[in-house]
Amino acid sequence: MGDSSSDKPGEPGGSDPFAEMLKMQAEATQAMLGRFASFAGAPPATPLATDPAEFTQWASVMQRMQDKLLAFRPDLSLANPPKQVTDPATWLEMVEGWYKKMPFADAETQGRMWDDSVKLWQGVLGQFTGGKPNDDAGPELPRTDRRFKDPRWREQPVFALIHQAYLLFSEQLTQLADKAEGLEPDRKEQLRFATRTLTEALSPANFPLTNPVVLERTLETKGENLVQGMEHLLTDLKKGQLTHTDPDAFELGRNIAMTPGKVVFETPMFQLIQYSPTTESVLEVPLVIFPPWINRFYILDLNPAKSFVRWAVEQGLTVFMVSWKSADASMADVVWDDYIRSQIEAIDHVRERLGVASVHTIGYCVAGTTLAATLAVLCRRGEGEKVKSATFFTAQVDFTHAGELRNFIDDQQISAANALATDGYLDGRIMAATFNMLRSSDLIWNYVIDNYLLGKEYPAFDLLHWNGDTTNLPAKWHHEYLCDLYRDNKLVVPDALSANGTPIDLTRITVPCFIQAGREDHIAPPESVWMLTRHLRGPWTFMLAGSGHIAGVVNPPSSGKYQYWTNPEPGDTLADFVAGAEEHPGSWWGHWLGWIEQQDSARIPAKGKRAPGGKGDPGIEDAPGRYVMTR
Repeated sequence: MGDSSSDKPGEPGGSDPFAEMLKMQAEATQAMLGRFASFAGAPPATPLATDPAEFTQWASVMQRMQDKLLAFRPDLSLANPPKQVTDPATWLEMVEGWYKKMPFADAETQGRMWDDSVKLWQGVLGQFTGGKPNDDAGPELPRTDRRFKDPRWREQPVFALIHQAYLLFSEQLTQLADKAEGLEPDRKEQLRFATRTLTEALSPANFPLTNPVVLERTLETKGENLVQGMEHLLTDLKKGQLTHTDPDAFELGRNIAMTPGKVVFETPMFQLIQYSPTTESVLEVPLVIFPPWINRFYILDLNPAKSFVRWAVEQGLTVFMVSWKSADASMADVVWDDYIRSQIEAIDHVRERLGVASVHTIGYCVAGTTLAATLAVLCRRGEGEKVKSATFFTAQVDFTHAGELRNFIDDQQISAANALATDGYLDGRIMAATFNMLRSSDLIWNYVIDNYLLGKEYPAFDLLHWNGDTTNLPAKWHHEYLCDLYRDNKLVVPDALSANGTPIDLTRITVPCFIQAGREDHIAPPESVWMLTRHLRGPWTFMLAGSGHIAGVVNPPSSGKYQYWTNPEPGDTLADFVAGAEEHPGSWWGHWLGWIEQQDSARIPAKGKRAPGGKGDPGIEDAPGRYVMTR
């Protein structure tokens, strides 16, 4: 019978049918890759290893991915949403009517598109076949896009042609959308938005087999990136939200929202935080900040280096911050009136607590919209003197030019949003997804590639942590906001709306106002923010900041970033303002502080109730309070 060891599979002298099968499979795969590489113009590929251990690794990768799928248990809190939201056919049906009106049959357009396509093929492939050296930078291609900045997109003709053809297709489709006829302006903007969303989703960078970076990463890690990516994907599906940053990297009160203070007042709607002074004297008139209730307040208190709150305290301001409660079933009947009443309640409490006649106020985004209504109510009641000044951070009151969010405001989409409400509130994850769609390339597909395809570890980024820290909205108020403000634009119509029995007329506002807009803001475009100036009776100052909705506001002097523009003679339009504006480098915060001190520069000692937590004034709890931690 000979040596028994020779009969054992896998040992010297033995015969292992499984190993032979793997070897044959490897040879066939190598031949296939060789043909692909030959077509692609790539150098001969390194022969695949035929070691069974390497194939065992790939088998392990597939098995672990399968195990993760089988163990997956989704979060049912968003289960069974209405069909019009989840069925892709419904979205495509809405867009289909628009595309039927696009000039696809135009002979001139078709001819130009064909010529462009032929030129693309000839131009890209010609650079690889015409004897031009293929250096590390790759060929000179007609179209550039930062999604394809990695040199691997240019080094091989297959991937160069794939991404260049995609960019040409996107360009042509966008041009067709721009030429669409027979559509109302709002519908045409929706078509442009839908076209951009569609083309961004179809990018070859989003698919593993057409992304050379993902293919190379998969070979390098022997598929471990796919296992990690699968784990990330299933985790996100379970929680119903895309993860942008390391969920364990930040903790409220420890490394974000860490400016010292006390919660000194609370209602079922909000907590009021007073921050501890750091200067011996403070401005007599305190500051009350109203952040947007669609996000957590700590965008203005991310960390000591970025915190507007900490900076304002260091300048000698007594700062109060409203921390809105994330909606739950108890807030099912909350509407417009309740947020206006809450702002007035916060103002009155600060006035009473500190014994002052008036306060400075800040309203950020939608809280600024409500602050304008609050001022109109107070002035209508003869109580406008309660507010020494009002500052608006990227806030809109006239929604004529309200930007890309209008693409989500029609009867069909409002009905879909209403159907998604549960127990009287709208899950904050839905709003987060909506805002992510406005910049889907940056906030969706970029993370699909990094998290799911490349299997990268999550970064620790405080701004992205805040962006994903969603807040639920009262369903009734959300509906009113979309219909009365965004769709019907009633806030700028005198007495078309009311709050707590008082008609709202913005032209009655006599409070001095400081209005900040972001030059690149896509949520509250500067053209829209500017419109507030057209409705005020009192004095106002407009200032245009560099960057957008967040970075345009959160730009501390220490960063040395961006710039801002001022104009003492602003004119009647934003174009007039820009034409005569003076540019200033860096942060605008100091400029705003100068404006605040112009309203009232009186200072008093920072003692007594100016320093919360003292004798006889323990407060309710330490900042940042419970409400901001409620999920």
